[in-house]
Amino acid sequence: MLKTKAKKLKVNQGATVEVISGADKGKKGAVLLLDDKKLKVKVQGVNMQTHYDKQEGLVRKEGFIDYSNVKLSSAPVAKKKATKKKKKAATKKA
Repeated sequence: MLKTKAKKLKVNQGATVEVISGADKGKKGAVLLLDDKKLKVKVQGVNMQTHYDKQEGLVRKEGFIDYSNVKLSSAPVAKKKATKKKKKAATKKA
């Protein structure tokens, strides 16, 4: 059995990515889920799969695609921390 280490991916949840290969080539969407161990990414509106549910009937959900098939289009907007600038009082030596 092969053991794989979790790799730090350069894509974060919420980032906008573009599919660069495969059936959905050229589509853009937000990253919904990341799987670090399998190197898979779930992108909104890409690789749609149909599942049957007894209560809801046919349900369309996104499937995972390989990390190497996506390109970072824009990073998620990070919240800026409110920083207060400290004003140094000018002290004069007498």
